[in-house]
Parts: sequence; C-alpha cells; structure tokens
Amino acid sequence: MEKQIILKDTVGLHAALASKVVQAASKYDVDIRLEYKDKTVDAKSILGLISLAIPSGKNVKIIADGNQAEKAIAEIEKLIG
Repeated sequence: MEKQIILKDTVGLHAALASKVVQAASKYDVDIRLEYKDKTVDAKSILGLISLAIPSGKNVKIIADGNQAEKAIAEIEKLIG
C-alpha cells in the first residue's frame, strides 16, 4: 500500500518529528518506508528518516506492507501530513 502526502511541518522532518514517526511505525507489524527524491528508508529508523532531510511542503511517499499497513500509514500521515 502506498500513499503520497505533503510534509506540512514548518521545519521539515527534524529529529523530534522523526522520533515520533519511528514510535508510531514501531507499533505496527508492518514493513514501512518513506520515500523522498528516489531515496527510500525504513520508517522505523530515526537515522534513516533524518538522512532524507525533507523540507516543509515537499511530497513524501509512505509505503507499507503487512496486515496493519493502512493503520500505520494513517497514523504517520497524521504526524507529518
């Protein structure tokens, strides 16, 4: 399952927000990734998320596989979308 969203946080994907994304993603038994500019990282990796350096207002793709994919994507979308 995939969903394209726009990062709305005014600072972009910073450490505190990345930490919240990791916590949300880790609650679910899914393989979940974020993709930005042809780079894909595990959404359960804070270093991976920070390495994307996504600025505010940019398109991000959330990709999830597993039984709880829809729930995981919805929760992460609430955090960053």
